Amino acid sequence: MTSAPDLTLWGVGTSRTVRAHWAMFELDLPYKTMPIGPRTGETKTAEYTKLNPRQKVPLLRDGDFCIGESAAIVAYLSRTYPKPERSLIPDRQRDYAAWLEWCFFIVTELDSTSLYVMRRHSADALGPIYGIAPDVVAKAGEYFREQLRHVETALHDGRTYLMGDQFTSADILLTTCLDWAIAYGVGICDNAHPYRDRIHQRAAYQLGNKANEPLAPITRATPPSA
Repeated sequence: MTSAPDLTLWGVGTSRTVRAHWAMFELDLPYKTMPIGPRTGETKTAEYTKLNPRQKVPLLRDGDFCIGESAAIVAYLSRTYPKPERSLIPDRQRDYAAWLEWCFFIVTELDSTSLYVMRRHSADALGPIYGIAPDVVAKAGEYFREQLRHVETALHDGRTYLMGDQFTSADILLTTCLDWAIAYGVGICDNAHPYRDRIHQRAAYQLGNKANEPLAPITRATPPSA
């Protein structure tokens, strides 16, 4: 009998940390949460810096192995702990390539190039730290809406998820960006609304969001039932 994985996840409270929590519940994995947040000083301690020199969250430790970056954590968990009924990565080679394309597109074009630029330069977000720039925020919002046309086109055929009938980690990445965009008042494309509504009904999505709240330490000793 194999032992349960020894998983610890650092980070709560952001649209990126929620991805890792959500994936844990999708894969029915027991894990321990260390509820530290960004820009609180907790990521700059000597102990945490030793684990993650980039001083960012989220961070996953699996036994003696550590990995950062939300998309990388989700992909690692998906590849390392798949279950027949809960695989978050396509098996077939070309489906895998298409999944990889979606993941790179979402992380680069929708997240870092668009939404994070808005967060970085918005007066009510990180602007006081990095510089308030209303024109930059407006242009980043326009760019996000332009790039979202690829999502609109893909979902036009009525597919349930980005990869068709299979829910994958690409859906985790996309939904967090859609939630982020709505919170910022950017808006999302028409076909993304019913898609997002479907995703929000997933138990793992709801549990992952709850686990991502910046509360007291949470330890999941037993995975939830399917």
